[in-house]
Amino acid sequence: MGTVLVVGAGQSGFQAAASLRDRGFDGRVVLVGDEPGVPYQRPPLSKAYLAGTAGLEQLHLRGEDFFAEKGIELVDARVKSIDRAANRVHFDDDEELAYDHLVLATGARNRALPVPGADLPGVLALRTRDDADRLRASLSDAQDVVVVGGGFIGLEFASHAGRPVTVVEAQDRLLNRVASPEISGYFAELHREAGHTVLLGQGVSALHGDSRVREVELSDGTRLPADLVVIAVGVVPETALAEAAGLDIANGVVVDAHLRTADPRIFAIGDCANFPCVQAGAATRLESVQNAVDQARCVAAALTGAEEPYASLPWFWTDQSGAKLQIAGILDRADRTVVAGDREAGKFSVLSFRDDVLIAVESVNRPADHIAARRLFTADPHPAYADLEASGFDLKAHLKARVA
Repeated sequence: MGTVLVVGAGQSGFQAAASLRDRGFDGRVVLVGDEPGVPYQRPPLSKAYLAGTAGLEQLHLRGEDFFAEKGIELVDARVKSIDRAANRVHFDDDEELAYDHLVLATGARNRALPVPGADLPGVLALRTRDDADRLRASLSDAQDVVVVGGGFIGLEFASHAGRPVTVVEAQDRLLNRVASPEISGYFAELHREAGHTVLLGQGVSALHGDSRVREVELSDGTRLPADLVVIAVGVVPETALAEAAGLDIANGVVVDAHLRTADPRIFAIGDCANFPCVQAGAATRLESVQNAVDQARCVAAALTGAEEPYASLPWFWTDQSGAKLQIAGILDRADRTVVAGDREAGKFSVLSFRDDVLIAVESVNRPADHIAARRLFTADPHPAYADLEASGFDLKAHLKARVA
């Protein structure tokens, strides 16, 4: 059945290799990563692993025995180039490997902060296990911690740092790219109540220091003391390998509804892939475990004779300061929202609509709403505003009535 080569040993790459074996693929499966050891999961890096409540073993997606038993070859190397004409990849050490199909699961890298002083000692980011180890070690000595960026990673770090920190966000609200204004406001309150300082609408113009960082200068000239600065201003997809191979790039590696690139032998999945998202109705790149896992399974199905367009429902989660936020659907272009539940008690959901059709549900400490939303979004048509209004915007009641 030939060789399937998976480049990238993160969540999506691991899942592609594992799913091929689960579906009975008996050809050669090679999983290439540029970090030593077995593949590991990243979400705990900014949560339990950072806080010290989860160890290294708990990060591993599977132990070494799994890969040996499944016949998945782990290669610790960096791919230098793809020779599409010869169906080969070349490694940094000048070794090469032929493939019948290639799966690009190259992920993303942290976006740099383009200001003077960003390279000072004490300025760190969080993406890999090594990053988390450095941050955890630095926290033990730091007095003044500043987090630049109010997205998931920055806020999760703040929640699990074990001390008050200052969060600086250039936009006028936290979680600006991923959450509704109602959720943004709630989490800003939550972090302030936890003792963190949250500064909104403030960019960073420079970092100052000597042998290490000492101050963060904001766009209005304010200087904050800082001996540890965590940069969490988003990520950019890792596309250099694909671009050098002549594949289409537009905010990621461009793929079709089956996650194939313009080269029928090459797929792209996970954080690096820009795909036609059914729920968004547009080309989209998603950074989530759900998307990584489901796209990997979709490609494994295609390579074992069960090809179908990718249409999985996007969903996300984050744990911050005692609150669990779960999101189902895509918030893009929402024009109406309804809050259901008890916001004061910290148990509520925000229902977002576009053209009076439900498109996303954000649930804070309401897991039953999240489960109901995911079930409702897998059915056609999606719930209309009037139908949900009739049930008092009770998702569980609406679901029960719908399936009765």
